[in-house]
Amino acid sequence: MSTAVSPALTGFAPALRRLYFVRFGFAIVWAVLVFLTGGHLGPVVAVLVVLYPLFDVAAAVVDARVSKSSPSSRGLYLNIAMSLLAAIGLGIALTSGIPAVLRVWGVWAVVAGLIQLIVAISRRAMGGQWPMILSGALSVLAGASFALMAGQSAPSLMGIAGYATLGGLFFLASALRLGRAARPTTTPEH
Repeated sequence: MSTAVSPALTGFAPALRRLYFVRFGFAIVWAVLVFLTGGHLGPVVAVLVVLYPLFDVAAAVVDARVSKSSPSSRGLYLNIAMSLLAAIGLGIALTSGIPAVLRVWGVWAVVAGLIQLIVAISRRAMGGQWPMILSGALSVLAGASFALMAGQSAPSLMGIAGYATLGGLFFLASALRLGRAARPTTTPEH
């Protein structure tokens, strides 16, 4: 018996899997902290709101480094730039209140979702990317809903905590699927 592992999986899939587990953990802890604040705009939430896209920048930098030889790395560099702009925009929006934060977050969610969708599609052959494809598509829809929430009479930031939770679960699902895809398959010798 011999084992055969896809060349794509022997490359950066294990590092990507670890990164996805870290992203899951961060998203869940972040969402719990936002939930504990009740989604009210205060110093803790202000830091958390800006921290989320900055963490996305750090994760995309790690991802780009481990996947530098793949075509998906170009999308990651675009994601880094967009998430940096989002962090700056959110920092400014915080001075105007929750509706402004929701609008900026919404635009970022739409653009980041599109980028995530494109990157995941380009990685589809690697395996474990269907959760990322779904997450990217849902991020686009969620971003549009945040813009609508901004126009409500009493907008809350609890929706972004739910968004982070769902995103974290998609990262967990993808990490688990990558683990299954990375397992060596056994093929009989001929």
